[in-house]
Amino acid sequence: MRITMMLLLALFAAAPLPAADPPSTPAQSPGPEHDFDYLLGDWEFTANSKQWGKFHGLWSAVRLEEGQILDEYRVVGDDGKTIYVTTTLRNYNKATQEWELVGVEAGNGLRDVGTAKRSGAEMHIQQKFGKSLARIRYSNIEADRFSWRSDQSLDGGKTWSTNHMTIEARRIGPARTLPALTKGGAAAR
Repeated sequence: MRITMMLLLALFAAAPLPAADPPSTPAQSPGPEHDFDYLLGDWEFTANSKQWGKFHGLWSAVRLEEGQILDEYRVVGDDGKTIYVTTTLRNYNKATQEWELVGVEAGNGLRDVGTAKRSGAEMHIQQKFGKSLARIRYSNIEADRFSWRSDQSLDGGKTWSTNHMTIEARRIGPARTLPALTKGGAAAR
């Protein structure tokens, strides 16, 4: 009996798990409320900034029960310690047919506000970071990677520093959803 159980456990352990469907890219999105689905999961990235030079980090995003996306962008040193972290809440606004974003950093309040829209196979964001404006473009979006480019303006959009920062991200973990934090019935819609 014991040998039979061990054999069965070994067979199940060796069997491949069913593959999860990869998150859709903006071009494959079933609707605009799913345009950021590709971002769901865990990512490792390398970046190059005109201001801070080369660095790397981790980026994770989860879908909340009602469809919003919460993500954490973390720059880490070679020792793995956090250098910088910001959290963004992304919410699709059906009335304006665009995504609205707000970024937060500990001790700095709700300060990085922006909007996003799909443009073909890319996602385009316009966001204010303190006193600067950013035009951000997610491109080359695939199930296991994406590119990110940001132009920056310090004069209200009159002039722009193109490719002020670039990121190349590679998937290291699957898409996931964060369950409701409280219990209750379905929300009335």
